Amino acid sequence: MLEVSLSHDFGSFAVDVAFTAPAGVTALFGASGAGKTTVVNAVAGLFRPTRGRVVAQGEVLLDTGRGIDLPARRRRVGYVFQEPRLFPHLSVRSNLLYGARFAPKTAAGPGFDQVIAMLGIGALLERRPGALSGGEKARVSIGRALLSKPRLLLMDEPLAALDAARREEILPFIERLRDAGLPVLYVSHAIGEVARLASTVVLLDAGRVLAAGPAAEALSDPALAPRLGGTQAGTVLAATVGETAPDGLVRLETAAGPVWVAEAPGAPGTRLRLRIHASDVILARARPEGLSALNILPGIVERIEPAPGGRAFVRLRMGADAMLALLTQRSVAALGLAPGVACHAVLKTVAVSRDDLGAG
Repeated sequence: MLEVSLSHDFGSFAVDVAFTAPAGVTALFGASGAGKTTVVNAVAGLFRPTRGRVVAQGEVLLDTGRGIDLPARRRRVGYVFQEPRLFPHLSVRSNLLYGARFAPKTAAGPGFDQVIAMLGIGALLERRPGALSGGEKARVSIGRALLSKPRLLLMDEPLAALDAARREEILPFIERLRDAGLPVLYVSHAIGEVARLASTVVLLDAGRVLAAGPAAEALSDPALAPRLGGTQAGTVLAATVGETAPDGLVRLETAAGPVWVAEAPGAPGTRLRLRIHASDVILARARPEGLSALNILPGIVERIEPAPGGRAFVRLRMGADAMLALLTQRSVAALGLAPGVACHAVLKTVAVSRDDLGAG
């Protein structure tokens, strides 16, 4: 568990935030200038706020009221920057071992061989950073941080400088970190990364916390949707891989109902995260017939929030799940949608791409 409470006035900009981050990945999400990097730097000990308190796994790292301010080297916090910051004159092996020098002898955490295997960098050990791709550098940077056996891992937009292919290469490794239970504070303004990785979302705007809570709830909140990417907003559902039909389509089981997709990683029983874009969801009052779309899920309108451009976000409650749909306000009126109204969400199978599926 990480507890953060910070306040600092820069003159033209002020930060005043408070949140808790459980095990797993907590995403600090917001536009550039929202205060994300200021927060992680304060947690790391690279910046001292006027007032603040940071507690990681029960140990107080910062408490300005009590005069406690552990130096960065004593906080046992791993930091992965946007730029890998590897030593260019050292091999990958030596870069990794440099991180291990800072690990307390009695600290729990993965050993050298485990980190190499988890990140798939065994073939890179004798290379220098100049001979690595962007994705390889990112993996080595993560490995160096892990070998310091941190109590907490900070990642400040580690994928921002990578192209889509390299990002897709790295995401599965970060999913493994999340599943291993290491607390990770992950800075991003890419909603796709947040939807795939985060257990908890902290939404920052102009140095303030607008919302904080479980990722599935925050990402499907219609009031937050415009700040979560507008047309990129959507829903994250917990799913389990089911049968593969003779035509190759795969059935995913969710609390909202079955969802057919063109492909899915893993054998039957594999747990996944399914991201559904709000703009890909069509609503109908009665169950439609004669459609090519295979996924028709019943739900109850829970909330409706107007959005810019004559649009509206509609949140449906589907048992334990919620789903977000982006419609025009004209369609909302024509369908007579209001809280409590029953309707059906329609989703084309081909609307779900491989990028929308991540490890559960």
